[in-house]
Amino acid sequence: MSKSTKLCRKTSCPRSNIFCNLLDKIVKRPSLQFLGQWGYHCYEPRIYRSLAKILRYVDLNGFDALLTDYIAFVEKSGYRFEVSFNLDFTEICVNTILYWVFARKGNPDFVELLLKKTKDYVQDRSCNLALIWRTFTPVYCPSPLSGITPLLYVAQTRQSNIFKILLQYGILEREKNPINIVLTIVLYPSRVRVMVDRELADIHEDAKTCLVLCSRVLSVISVKEIETQLSLGRRPIISNWFDYIPSTRYKDPCELLHLCRVTIRNQLLTNNMLPNGIFSLLIPARLQNYLNLEI
Repeated sequence: MSKSTKLCRKTSCPRSNIFCNLLDKIVKRPSLQFLGQWGYHCYEPRIYRSLAKILRYVDLNGFDALLTDYIAFVEKSGYRFEVSFNLDFTEICVNTILYWVFARKGNPDFVELLLKKTKDYVQDRSCNLALIWRTFTPVYCPSPLSGITPLLYVAQTRQSNIFKILLQYGILEREKNPINIVLTIVLYPSRVRVMVDRELADIHEDAKTCLVLCSRVLSVISVKEIETQLSLGRRPIISNWFDYIPSTRYKDPCELLHLCRVTIRNQLLTNNMLPNGIFSLLIPARLQNYLNLEI
């Protein structure tokens, strides 16, 4: 049995699968027959270039097909290869997908499709199919280990339209320390970000919108933590940030209506039913929109 056969054995993965085909090309390449000896840097560029060619011009239908192939590859793949290469391959694929979806395209439709396709896996952060919890590098480099999560990246860039979608799917509620996202929105230095329809959106207005969205999800926002950071010399991206956090999130009693929203959303989140479960509730459309963070 050849070295490449020992490294990678095919059984049931379909020929038409993008990721199976890509793996085939890598293993069959003469210079990479001994993947364990060559290391990450040798095959990473080939994987990235192959996926980038697809992701650069892909439409929603094509992206749907790509995600379907990735899920099938991880769940049903007949490939069995060295653990280290397995981890490397999936890390590179995920890093590339997230980089193109969030840092290059910045298209809300692509983000929502990614969430829809992978929502069944989101409760297990260690799962390779829970893409929203994986890290990626916003300025592409081969090591996603030094990257950030999509939620943190969107908070840094204040892409309010994408931020809203992530919150509707309960991603902020699943955060262990959601105040870190609020701190990022208020304090992270502005920088050149994704172009939307070739026009640079007003990052200050988007930061305000992101803060308002956070107040629709959280029942408590620690203003003291923000003020502590300001006392250390950090500068807020918007000077009047205080105006966009209701006093009922840090001082006054929280509104009963909002507490009901938090409770219902948490119950739906526990059953992995956000946001679609909202619209199966027998309540007026206005209340459904309220639960879905529209108002």
